[in-house]
Amino acid sequence: MSDEAWTIHIDGAARGNPGPAAFAFMIARPGKPPVEEAASFGRATNNVAEYTALIRALERAAALGGRKLTIFSDSELLVKQVNGEYRVKNEDLKLLHAHAEALLRRFEHVSLRHVRREQNARADALCNRALDGPRGARTAKREPGPGREEALTADALACLKSAAAEWAKGSPTQPPPELVWEQLWSLVVESGLLKKAR
Repeated sequence: MSDEAWTIHIDGAARGNPGPAAFAFMIARPGKPPVEEAASFGRATNNVAEYTALIRALERAAALGGRKLTIFSDSELLVKQVNGEYRVKNEDLKLLHAHAEALLRRFEHVSLRHVRREQNARADALCNRALDGPRGARTAKREPGPGREEALTADALACLKSAAAEWAKGSPTQPPPELVWEQLWSLVVESGLLKKAR
């Protein structure tokens, strides 16, 4: 197996922020064809989409047997949060950040670097294609969508599903329980369950 680092480009985006969201990544391995993946996953914010791209790319790289990675993203916020330069203040990102950090510990070495969008062109194109679909989201008729509260609920659900998957696999690097409780509380509040119970 080559000891050379694999190169990964990631991208995530949401139309409307929050709005229809998608992620994409491209893994380049020495001597092998690139691995590409992109998909839409409902409503989310741009930042949730960026973290989703990172998590999916790390999961795929681990499954493929990667050991050393160089990851490029055009999200300065994600790169600086994961590299420890910025604190993660947004409650909706804390669990995703913890999940990403748990995945990063599976590798011998990972370098995460910020690049300009034009230097991340392939991942950006894959992400936009996933967002647009066969007809193109820009020309599609916009239907009334859920507001910010419902989008945050979707984000919390995505975080909880990610944590549940780690627990189901018996992963030694599970998200901290306090972060899971924060997301559960967010889900209860934003979904209106407290109001309905009164």
